[in-house]
Amino acid sequence: MSNVRTPTNQPILIAGPTAGGKSALAMALAEEVGGLIINVDSMQVYAELRILTARPSLEDEARVRHALFGHVPANEAYSAGRFLADAAAALSEAAAADLRPIFVGGTGLYFKALLEGLSPIPDIAPDIRQHWRDQASRVGAAALHGVLSARDPDMAARLAPQDTQRIVRALEVFDASGRSLAHWQAQPGEPLIKAEDALRLVMMPDRDVLHRRADDRFDAMVASGGIEEAARLEALQLDTAFPAMRAIGVAPLRAVARGDMALSDASAAAKAETQQYIKRQLTWLSRHMITWKYISAQEMEINRRDAIAFIQR
Repeated sequence: MSNVRTPTNQPILIAGPTAGGKSALAMALAEEVGGLIINVDSMQVYAELRILTARPSLEDEARVRHALFGHVPANEAYSAGRFLADAAAALSEAAAADLRPIFVGGTGLYFKALLEGLSPIPDIAPDIRQHWRDQASRVGAAALHGVLSARDPDMAARLAPQDTQRIVRALEVFDASGRSLAHWQAQPGEPLIKAEDALRLVMMPDRDVLHRRADDRFDAMVASGGIEEAARLEALQLDTAFPAMRAIGVAPLRAVARGDMALSDASAAAKAETQQYIKRQLTWLSRHMITWKYISAQEMEINRRDAIAFIQR
């Protein structure tokens, strides 16, 4: 894929842990420079999950143009490859409208795909994909991990026995191509955006601040209809292997909607899961984004007037 960019339309990339203030910064910058905000969050793509994934509000979408938010139904499994194709289209959209592309989100793999490209993994036939998805539902992740260990021990050693999505992916690739996913991942990809051509920012507030903001945000989600959103997702009766069903907070609030769990217990479970997710995100950032420009806790509360001066200093 070619890099769709003009010299006056330098892409801005805003990464960071959940509840870190990324969206507020993106809005401020977009309003100042005339930007298109492009989603880089693997859960905010799902149409049914506006509240529980903290997608931009309808008011924010009316103020600033957005792309790749809520455009995928929950009964589909979005992927990094599909994201990269969608991101290329969004870059073309930004260029055609003379808007500055502002990529914002917390999915490190998607940022990696933007800047490094993806390995040329062969397409998987629908019947093969469905076969392994059905197997996952029937026998569970641990049993499939045993199958993977026998067929592709290299990939099995890299994956946790409970990681259903990645185990299924490894099996379907081996089944379709006769080669390990590790083989394909070793092949170089082509970046969509060159790192040196982009302004790369990481929102990095203190961990205590992150945890407090994440807890407060979850409470706000519940107050603004999170249980009802989970109930609507429950009514679809989707396979729990679909990524949308594993969004943070979805499982406990589905249990609340069914009457199987008290809201207090569901809130505690979701907040604990969020803290673990923040921990994983911080680990990713420290390993893969050490050359990005970090924004400290003191610089978090940035306002519209100061946005451009901040990113240029």
